[in-house]
Amino acid sequence: MTSSSRAAHWQAVYESKSEREVSWFQEIPSPSLELIALTGAAPTSSIVDIGGGASRLVDALLSKGYTDLTVLDLSDAALAASRARLGAASDGVAWIAADVTAWQPTRTYDLWHDRAAFHFLNAPEEQAAYVAVVRRAVKIGGHVIIGTFAVDGPEKCSGMPVTRHSADSIAALLGPGFTLIDHRRHGHVTPWQSVQNFQFSSFVRSS
Repeated sequence: MTSSSRAAHWQAVYESKSEREVSWFQEIPSPSLELIALTGAAPTSSIVDIGGGASRLVDALLSKGYTDLTVLDLSDAALAASRARLGAASDGVAWIAADVTAWQPTRTYDLWHDRAAFHFLNAPEEQAAYVAVVRRAVKIGGHVIIGTFAVDGPEKCSGMPVTRHSADSIAALLGPGFTLIDHRRHGHVTPWQSVQNFQFSSFVRSS
């Protein structure tokens, strides 16, 4: 799928549905918050949330006192929803509308977080482009947290095919220089009470 067609798809989703009408909605993103805490991230740590869109992770991080937050998403509509929800607090967040596979980061980050964006990249060249951006964006000693559908999770999301992952498959794609420090499953309960199996994998960048 091309970058423009991906962007059009997600723009349409966020223009036509409220946050509680999408399967990935979380009132409190507990798995992500736990994993971010485990990295030892300080309030001044720089964090980028990939595919963060309308996610409430940014709200939770702001409430915990984090001050250097960036949210990247394909959809302007998703970012606008978060900005409207946060009100004046949104002024302290960097909002970037971009396809992560083509993004040219202008700075580096202590922590890269991605819940449910990477698994939409199915072609090897898309996955390689994503990893190349990770290497440009994450500091040596920084952390990478990637949440995807687990190997026994759904095969599609929002009508689009996904690639399901294990910690080993993520590690293989990231390649040398990233050390797996934590991996865990999470049963995400959708707004309509079905359960989707996720796999969260955390890495530290060593080189």
